[in-house]
Amino acid sequence: MLSGNAAAQAIGLLFYPLLTRLYSSDDFGVLNLFLSIGGILTLVATADYQYAILLPKSERKALSVFHAAAACLFSVVLLTTLSVFFRNPISAWFNAPELSAFYPLMPLFVLLSASWTLFNYWLTRHKRFGTIGLYQVNQTLSNSILKSLFGLAGKLYWGLFVSTLLGLAVSLGTTLLTSFRTWGKQLRNFDARQTRTALRRYARFPLYSLPRSLVNNLSSNLPFFLLTPAFGLGPMGYFGMGLTLAFRPVNMVAASLYQVFFQKMAQNVQERKPVRAFFRKFVLKAFLVVVPGFSLLYFILPQLCRWLLGAGWETTGEYIRLMLPWIAMVCAGSCVSFIADIFQKQAIMLLVEIAYLALRTAGLLAGILYRDIRLAILLYSFSGVAVIAFQLLWYDRILSRYEKSLENTNP
Repeated sequence: MLSGNAAAQAIGLLFYPLLTRLYSSDDFGVLNLFLSIGGILTLVATADYQYAILLPKSERKALSVFHAAAACLFSVVLLTTLSVFFRNPISAWFNAPELSAFYPLMPLFVLLSASWTLFNYWLTRHKRFGTIGLYQVNQTLSNSILKSLFGLAGKLYWGLFVSTLLGLAVSLGTTLLTSFRTWGKQLRNFDARQTRTALRRYARFPLYSLPRSLVNNLSSNLPFFLLTPAFGLGPMGYFGMGLTLAFRPVNMVAASLYQVFFQKMAQNVQERKPVRAFFRKFVLKAFLVVVPGFSLLYFILPQLCRWLLGAGWETTGEYIRLMLPWIAMVCAGSCVSFIADIFQKQAIMLLVEIAYLALRTAGLLAGILYRDIRLAILLYSFSGVAVIAFQLLWYDRILSRYEKSLENTNP
């Protein structure tokens, strides 16, 4: 899976120099706003039940969780379809009238994204990491090629959006066709009673984990929601490209490690095995690799972005430099954030995410107040450094208590 994700990132990076010369920063600004809204709706669509797919020992119970999440998915897609009638007020709220033309694509985006989220965790449960990696390669390759073709054909107005949806559809369809030979009959075997039982058994996920995920996602996309009306689509296009270049490789690798570590650590906890030493070793090695590399990048990022993306895009490099300490913390923290879920600490994690949202909001509002987008980005980033540092210390304490419980039960 790591190999697939690495290949996907390499493919994406190869196309960025062409895409930034075909599309303007305003085009990317509208796309980023669309994806930010769609990301929140996708989270609601799964109700965070996808994480519960990994937990039951029984395959039948895991299947019931999958069906419970699918029922939530189709309900939210229906509501998203109804929201299309309010696309003009939604666009006006963000001071982005361009969004109105593309918002009717939102229900399809949510359906495709949420469907993959569920099936992704079904594959993770069965350790089909190669299939997941292949999806990432297919999605990135088809998306990038289609964006380039639309741009070269001069179909810029719809190119970014249609390509995004087609890329999702092609990669999801390919994965489903190959995987349903194995699980098609099983996944179609719907049991209403078992599904209702699964909804109740894992209700902590929509009650605590989903609000936490929503707050986290809102925090991540808060710059697009607050800064777009204040500074316009152009600067947010540069900022969005900075997030893409900085976090897309990080998140793809981190997501792979997250899924592998989640499955392995959940299994070890089920078997009452120690896990703290692994956690500490991973975090230490992550920092030893990331910090020296980021220190070098700081001095060359604006020139690197100008060379890679074209004239005018050095602003993206300046924005990334402001985010480097935060990116370093994400490299370590995001790979092990499942620890709160394994030990059923969702309620506390929700409070942490709410505090995170408050800190980020305060930082962005300070930048808006002083009409300084760089100050907003800097304060937004340092709030991430503080919160992730707290989370890592908290995870270590959770694992310490867990291993003490092992000592008590196995003297």
